Amino acid sequence: MINNIVIIEDEKLNADRLKRLLKGLIPNISILVVLESVTDSVAWFEDNGSPDLVMMDVRLADGLSFDIFKKTSIKCPVIFTTAYDEYAVQAFKHNGMDYLLKPIEPDELEIALAKVEQFNKVHDTQTIESLISSLRPKEYRKRFLLPFKDGYKAILVADVSYIFVEFGITTAHLNDKAEIVLPQSMEELEQQLDPQKFFRANRQFIINIDSIAEVLNYFNGKLKVFLKGTDKEIIVSRNKSISLKAWMDS
Repeated sequence: MINNIVIIEDEKLNADRLKRLLKGLIPNISILVVLESVTDSVAWFEDNGSPDLVMMDVRLADGLSFDIFKKTSIKCPVIFTTAYDEYAVQAFKHNGMDYLLKPIEPDELEIALAKVEQFNKVHDTQTIESLISSLRPKEYRKRFLLPFKDGYKAILVADVSYIFVEFGITTAHLNDKAEIVLPQSMEELEQQLDPQKFFRANRQFIINIDSIAEVLNYFNGKLKVFLKGTDKEIIVSRNKSISLKAWMDS
């Protein structure tokens, strides 16, 4: 459960709006404090226990909020909020559970809070880094063994350009243009494939990082991804686009 939240935001209007959004989604939430600077934040965390969640603006009056992590320990999840998307990579290296662009939409905040709730349910005493590590399988899938004629054939995961689902049928598109139907769901594959190599771009597509030909800006903060050897246009949502850029830059 998320019971106690610290807000780090130097603009009062933004802080007040965030309070209203949080109260609307979690009526019994307790906003412990609103901090406006790196200096105030460091002092508060030095003297107080860890909250359940920190909502943290990136740009503060006296510097970037990432400086807080250099001066004190924050062991709880953090949801970063900002009007700029250029800090996404850094955010995910500092306990970042999500990265929301201002103005924050209620549905995006609700999804971000659900992520934090899920992590807290699994183990509320682990750090984010160890928790994420424990949720990942020790080894990722390397091949698919599929029925073929009177026997079976193995398809290497490394040969998969992208995976697409339509009408409930999951199809892997290979680098040599061949297509194979997979018995797994997209959700199962998302857990089985190496997240360093494969990314769930949207509900229909999982893409291989080596198959990306071009990424273009799209309207409303979205991205349009083009893959090598196909004319499909993959649209990535505003929130997902932040994760995509962080994934490609890691």
